[in-house]
Amino acid sequence: MNRILFILLLPLLLFSASLHAQLQKVIVEKYYISDQFDATDTIGGTLDSGSVTYRIYVDMQPRSKLKRVYGEANHVLKITSTAPFFNNKSRGRIIGKDISVAGLDENTAALDTWITMGQVTGTAGGKTYFGVLKTQDVDGSIIGGANNDGGSAGISGGLLVNTNADEGIPLTTEDGMDTLLTHPVSWGGLASINFSGSYDSSIFGNKVVASQFECSNTLIQNEGTMGVDSILNQVIIAQLTTKGELSFELNIEIVDSTGFYTDYVANDSAPLLPKDPGHKFRGEKLSRYLKYPFHLLCTCPDPDYMEYNADRECDNMDSCLTRIVFGCMDVNACNYNPNANVSVSDLCCYPGYCNNRDIATVCQTIAGINNPGVDFEFNLFPNPAHDQLNIQVITNSNKEVNYELYDFSGRVLLKKNIGIVSGTVNDHLDISTYDNGLYVIRLYVGDISITKKFIKD
Repeated sequence: MNRILFILLLPLLLFSASLHAQLQKVIVEKYYISDQFDATDTIGGTLDSGSVTYRIYVDMQPRSKLKRVYGEANHVLKITSTAPFFNNKSRGRIIGKDISVAGLDENTAALDTWITMGQVTGTAGGKTYFGVLKTQDVDGSIIGGANNDGGSAGISGGLLVNTNADEGIPLTTEDGMDTLLTHPVSWGGLASINFSGSYDSSIFGNKVVASQFECSNTLIQNEGTMGVDSILNQVIIAQLTTKGELSFELNIEIVDSTGFYTDYVANDSAPLLPKDPGHKFRGEKLSRYLKYPFHLLCTCPDPDYMEYNADRECDNMDSCLTRIVFGCMDVNACNYNPNANVSVSDLCCYPGYCNNRDIATVCQTIAGINNPGVDFEFNLFPNPAHDQLNIQVITNSNKEVNYELYDFSGRVLLKKNIGIVSGTVNDHLDISTYDNGLYVIRLYVGDISITKKFIKD
């Protein structure tokens, strides 16, 4: 109930720009950790034991498409490590889409460093593979172990068999690849990264050992890529293998289902471009997810609290301090609530006007708890109540007993007739399906009534 009212009453808080953001987050997956057996191979080049292969995914709203990954003068693209990146010398490629499916069984080719937009292999046998998180992969693996040639040392049982707990699911169990029947065909690039597949001096090529890529004039793009799972919509953009500490600053362009595109950038060192109403450009938006290691805005995720922040990038329940209390904040109303912190004027009751509700129920001072005609006892327990509320009536009047249940705004939720009572009667009310909050029960013994409140928690 509170959540619904909050949406209705505070649209400026809930319908912030973040709810329309096409970028949800960026995921950094530890894909594999190399061991001493992987380090024996010399065909693919030197791969130190303990090197980590990371996969970077962009998580988007359903039906959004990733259009480009880029670096420009105001928003430089940076990928760095404290140690060189590994590039496989025999089968490595600059762009993930150019990786040979047939070559994935050779030495350490599956750990090559590359950049891409979703597609992680070429097409072979009618299959084109796209990157998925290993936790989302359900079709097994064609990489490592029995599917590997053992490298230059001919390691029995193949390479890429490490089962380090830090890498999650072993690579021999799930390879983080799945097929798509349709895939982007119009690829392009700009500067710094050689998309022809020949000599490349960046961290994605195998001619020069490097630990840093930093460029203000680079681009990889296609007509738009969605994830294998259209609902999760997670698109891989890079695979990076290094023994050092990884960091990056990325900039991406996403187009939504209506054709509007937005640039998401890692820093705001230059003024962010505003929305262009004359074109389908929603402007530039800063996302802390695009800068790694992450330094995220972690605030309250619960809209029942005043500290709720729809623009948060991660959840911190400890920041949820002030629960929202809706109520009448007009001191002239008979149901003025001094504990309310969100005013709802339609809840206010005044003599002669109570917004089509029973003022005697809403305002107990008017109903008169100490009604001089009362000759019975009426008790509610436990209070607060969670699942069951006990209603106890003690009377010798031999009169018919009824009660009505109201929510805090005075709406009738339930009416019940207990029957003619003489003595003590207990009625059990199931409140397990009701929202937490304040409720009112008005009990009638004959023509005389008493109103009492209880809290459902």
